[in-house]
Amino acid sequence: MNAPNDPVRIAQALIRCPSVTPAEGGALAAMQAILEAAGFTCHRMTMREAGTPDVENLYARLGTAAPNICFAGHTDVVPTGDEALWRFKPFDAHIADGVLFGRGSVDMKGAIACFMAAALDYVAASGSTMKGSISFLITGDEEGPSVNGTAKVLTWLAERGERIDACVVGEPTSTDRLGDEIKIGRRGSVNGAIVVEGKQGHAAYPHLADNPVPKLARIIDRISTTPIDNGTPHFQPSRLQTTIISVPNTATNVIPSSARANFNIRYNDLWSRPTIEAWVRDVCCKAAAEVGAKFELTFSGTGDVFLTERGPLVDAMAEAVRTVTGVEAQLTTNGGTSDARFIYKHCPVIELGLRNATAHQTDEHVPVADLLALTEIYRRFLSHMLG
Repeated sequence: MNAPNDPVRIAQALIRCPSVTPAEGGALAAMQAILEAAGFTCHRMTMREAGTPDVENLYARLGTAAPNICFAGHTDVVPTGDEALWRFKPFDAHIADGVLFGRGSVDMKGAIACFMAAALDYVAASGSTMKGSISFLITGDEEGPSVNGTAKVLTWLAERGERIDACVVGEPTSTDRLGDEIKIGRRGSVNGAIVVEGKQGHAAYPHLADNPVPKLARIIDRISTTPIDNGTPHFQPSRLQTTIISVPNTATNVIPSSARANFNIRYNDLWSRPTIEAWVRDVCCKAAAEVGAKFELTFSGTGDVFLTERGPLVDAMAEAVRTVTGVEAQLTTNGGTSDARFIYKHCPVIELGLRNATAHQTDEHVPVADLLALTEIYRRFLSHMLG
């Protein structure tokens, strides 16, 4: 690579690595080569857990002093879908009319390339006078189960006594214009499953059976329609959405022995994981008592709610966005989850990246001008945080 500080060339190199989750695809190796040439100490690690795919990760750091400003992200990408529907092959990283096409160009190899270029520029300009440290925490597991990635690398860092003082996650947070949203938090997310027990029987003789379907319907109606809260200054109202209803039965003349429903809750900072689960259980118990239902309720999920308050981290990024684009970034907490849900337990974390309109889509693409602008935003951010 002739221009190691060029975010477009770096993005193309990363996109050309077919790192469909959980495959590394050469993307982490490409990052490692560039960062080690610039003086970063790189650690490659493969994390494992039974029942999940092995995942390769990268932690790279330049400097030993505080503050350690970390960029976190992922090189794994979602599958391409039918490649015949793409304008250009998804891993060719083709540029046409000032636009870079390719899987991962938005989510999120483009942002990784921008932060790498910004870091290399800042290091070259600072030389031996650089204060603090710059690090990268990159996983190949964000689009997958998120078991063997960021969370385990953070544990590895803690065990070796290494501290991150502030972190930027490069998820595609922008909506209409680059930099129009900075994520300062995320809603919590928890999955639930409820199973109502009944007694199987012939539909013509319901008195000899116990149909669980209407009982489940009563419970689902209550947890779906009962307001949870009205929102908070930084968060939308909490919402519960039923996503699956099923019975172990395909015959229309058989009353099933049980009925099951799955749901997801996105909850705000009025709640914690234990309190939102308690709310659901209470509503289910009251509805079940009305119809004499016996049920089992279970929960799963890994993302608790968090909020990063205004301070140097948020202000530095907002100022960098304002200086480069003229945009006054909105501080938001909407959208889904990200690996920031693991990082907030270790240090303040925010998210800022490219426009998200084509993420995960056929013909995923990013304007080259946005890559250059985001690189400058990140460079100015580093100057604020370390200068």
